[in-house]
Amino acid sequence: MKSVCVADFREAARRRLPKVLFDYIDGGSYAETTLAANVADFAAIQLRQRVMRDVSDLKLSTEVFGRSLSMPVILAPIGLAGMNARRGEAQAARAAQAAGVPFTLSTVAVCPIEEVTAAATAPWYQLYMIKDRGFMIELLARAEAAGCPALMFTVDLPVAGTRYRDARNGMIVSGLGDSLRQGLDGLAHPQWLVDVMLRGGPHILGNIAAASPELRTLSQFWKWVGGNFDAAVTWDDIAWVREHWDGPIIIKGVLDAEDAREARRRGADGVVVSNHGGRQLDGAASSISALPAVADAVGQDLTVLFDGGVRSGLDVLKALALGAKACLIGRAWVYALGADGQRGVATVLDVMRRELAVAMALTGCVDVRTADRSLLVEG
Repeated sequence: MKSVCVADFREAARRRLPKVLFDYIDGGSYAETTLAANVADFAAIQLRQRVMRDVSDLKLSTEVFGRSLSMPVILAPIGLAGMNARRGEAQAARAAQAAGVPFTLSTVAVCPIEEVTAAATAPWYQLYMIKDRGFMIELLARAEAAGCPALMFTVDLPVAGTRYRDARNGMIVSGLGDSLRQGLDGLAHPQWLVDVMLRGGPHILGNIAAASPELRTLSQFWKWVGGNFDAAVTWDDIAWVREHWDGPIIIKGVLDAEDAREARRRGADGVVVSNHGGRQLDGAASSISALPAVADAVGQDLTVLFDGGVRSGLDVLKALALGAKACLIGRAWVYALGADGQRGVATVLDVMRRELAVAMALTGCVDVRTADRSLLVEG
């Protein structure tokens, strides 16, 4: 079946990938209520259809932190993306470059910064607070040397959320039985096995390999996260990051308006309204329901970006109408990567562009930079 939307790519990825990998990208924490709300709350927002508005000349481009984007979409950081397709982060970065949108590289990516930069335009870099500050300084220096134009400081993972799918699959705590099941599952997916396991090495966390060369399995990767991410992170750490980074600092993981105001007070350049894709605190607000209050609180002073539940260009327009400058997509691009590599990511971006254009035309919005709440049916 030809994949023509994000849901199609999700199904294609489910068929192609081993269960442990698909569930890692598809799942959320606990009962996954926040994960579901991220999508359902978008669906409940109604666009206001308008007619006779002269929509013959649509402008989808925008500017974020002095950089031109062909449309208000950014590829979000996805950990271990390179396990879903051969050198997956590099493939996604090439697709993003061709589409004229930024790609954000995760701290816990398979491909290191240097490889991704060699493959395409320097990515935005996503940073977690790690206990070893000396190693963090090295990471920031590498990102700066690679020419990364922005730093996305993710702050909503001081501790890892409880993800039942990962526990059932043995990704978090793996024994002999789990390893055997994962091995058999890999053999049952020969296309992925050849593409990734046989041809896609080295299977390491490229950005942290120097500090942890012994990491080789998914379970080991996850245990490293639990042991090295710093639960003592506070707002004071933004000043520390600023000492070692000259470019824009974007705080990712903000759901509360007061936290957004604190980010502004601490000198951040932007915030990402996000609940980590429903993978952290289950029962937290959906990202889209939290967006208006954050945008109202700081939208004139900070660049407000959005993440969580974006599955179409229509969703992008809804988020812009509620105050976002641009949207991050995560699962949307990694489903496509797992299904069809760089070509899949390119297709998803093209689909979103066309969906956004149609939504703009049918709401009478001719320029994404002017999108506001007048595009929505008042609830």
